[in-house]
Formats: sequence, C-alpha cells, structure tokens
Amino acid sequence: MFKAAALLALATAITPIHAQNYPSRPIRLIVASSPAGPNDVIGRILAQSCGDLLGQQIVVDNRAGATGIIGTEMVARAAPDGYTLLLGFSGPLVIAPHFAGSTPYDTLRDFAPVGLAVNAPYVLVVNNALPVRSVKELVQYAKTQPGKLNYSSGGAGGGLHLAAELLNLSAGIKTVHVPYKGGGPGLTAVIAGETHWMFSGMSAALPLIKADKVRALAIGGTKRSRVAPDMPTVAESGFQFNASGWYGLLAPPRTPRPVINRLHAAMLKVFSAPAMREKLLDIAIEAEVGTPEEFAAQLREELTTWGRVIKAAGISGS
Repeated sequence: MFKAAALLALATAITPIHAQNYPSRPIRLIVASSPAGPNDVIGRILAQSCGDLLGQQIVVDNRAGATGIIGTEMVARAAPDGYTLLLGFSGPLVIAPHFAGSTPYDTLRDFAPVGLAVNAPYVLVVNNALPVRSVKELVQYAKTQPGKLNYSSGGAGGGLHLAAELLNLSAGIKTVHVPYKGGGPGLTAVIAGETHWMFSGMSAALPLIKADKVRALAIGGTKRSRVAPDMPTVAESGFQFNASGWYGLLAPPRTPRPVINRLHAAMLKVFSAPAMREKLLDIAIEAEVGTPEEFAAQLREELTTWGRVIKAAGISGS
C-alpha cells in the first residue's frame, strides 16, 4: 500500500512539471484523411501557426481510411502526454458511432477536447430551374409533390446526406436521396438538373453561386456566415436546424489539464488574429475557437441530433 501511495504522489508531482515544460519535443497531429483535402489544409495551417507559437514543430501525419475512423482511433489509444493530437471532424466523431460496430472508441469517453478551431459552413443550393427562392418555398414545393424531389449528397451517411435528412425531418417533407462519390459530383448533378437540391460545403459551392450555376437559399449553421453575410440561415425560416462542417482539436483521454490549456491558448491566439481570420475567409472557412467545455458540449449535442436523424431516416451507413 505504501508503494502504491508513493507512486501516486510521484505521478501527482510530475504532472505539473511535465505541463510546465510542455512541449519539449515535436508534436504529431493526426489528420484522418488524405493530403490536399479540407481536413489536411486546416491541419497544416494549425500545425504551422501553433507550432511556431509553441516553439516546437507540429508534424502532420495523414492517416486516411475507414472514413476517418483509423486515424481517430490512433489518438484515442495514444499516450496522454500531449504529443499525439487529432484534428477531428463530424464523420468519425458524431456520425459513425451510430452505425453498429463501426467505431472502436467512445467519442465522449476516449478523447479530451481542446477546442473547436473552425467552421466550414454548409449551404443549401437548388437547380436554377426549380421555382423556389427561399427555404419556405422549397418546403412548400416539396409538400405539393411528395417523393418527387430528389437531392444529392457526397455519399450515404456523410454530413451532407444527414444535413438534408435533418431538413426533411424538421420540415416534415419527403425528398429522395441520390448519393454521389463526393460533394463535387453532387453539385454537378444539381447544375445539370439530375437532382433538384443539396447541402454543399460553402468552399465548393461559392464559386458556382457567384457564377449563377446554382441558386443558394440558406446557410446551415445557427448564425449567418461571415463568408456570405447576406444569406439567411435555415433556422430563420422557422425550422429547428443546425448543420455545418467543423474541425476541432482533441487529445487522448486523461491528458493533463495544463497541457490542454496550453494547446487551447495557442490555438485561440492563432485563430483570433485578424490576418488568419481573413486568410480562412478566402477559402470560405470561419475561425471559431471554443473552450474545451464548449467543444465537449457540441460533441454531446451532435451525437444526439445525428442519432435521431439516422434512426428516423433509416440510414444504415455507407
């Protein structure tokens, strides 16, 4: 018993010293996707800027596979010392856990949230020939033709698919899902009239909106986007709705709180800088750093929301 107590006292004494000297060597940032995608772009911006501020190199390690689950699990199982981190996103953290046997980790138990980093707004777009110019008009049009309208997505069980099903559920309409191999082909289908509407990532849709290739109706988040401030939110039309892409920083469970605080402070400073905020707006992404507690609450809320949508829509995953 004395030996166990002594070891516990030693561990307690070492933790503040470890945190005070953190980081003393390079940090590995797991990006659970292939290079050149939006996850990778945000990961490299974060790694470079936060690494400079912390005085240690942050090395991006792309670990694609199983829609992000492989890389995400690596961080859940890593040592809780702050030297292996995750750039997390909704797919593996709040959507995939609802598909039986697909995640070898528990999102709320197996990660220590550091904070939300950025939002990547979803935008609702329609084919130009569709006679609607607002979310209310789209809903009303769909109600007059139940089951006859269809929508694109970037793949079954992905964020764009679930955002559309959330609108179906919230508005009490029935439109038909047509999955494509990526958001880009889904947008092409809307332009060509193969599908009537979809939720798209803003960065992909904005050039097409500006070129009048598709018509934008609304933003998916809870507030208007700085990327397109004149565009209303879906919620402004009276529907209970909140869906957007996001990226946040997470550490393994039991990472010391002083380490979490050090990482959060660096991220907050980097993404609060006006020059960084403008740089991100140029690629249709908004800096939005939240506290560890706020990020944890968001994960809990979205796990509940997407579980309800998946069940109601009868989605079995991709």
